[in-house]
Amino acid sequence: MKTLHAIAVTLLVIGGINWGLIGFFQFDLVSAIFGGQTAILSRIIYGLVGISAIYYLTTLFSGVGETMQDTDDLPANLRAEFGEDYGIEEEIKEEMDDK
Repeated sequence: MKTLHAIAVTLLVIGGINWGLIGFFQFDLVSAIFGGQTAILSRIIYGLVGISAIYYLTTLFSGVGETMQDTDDLPANLRAEFGEDYGIEEEIKEEMDDK
């Protein structure tokens, strides 16, 4: 799976650079290398970039809905800097009660 992700990211970077060149300089690097936009190799590269974008989009949302690990069980140096320290909830509650 790591190899597939690496290939997808590589193709997405190639596609991003190519679109940047098209947008800023009106230069299509893929078609310049492989013989025009209608050349079979250019069309294969364009297709692979599109497929990798769809694949990577599906992997971005694959973790939606998973439960997150409770940070109370983590060592103090691995907890978030704000809001996860012990005692902060009590301090906030005391400040709210004082008002």
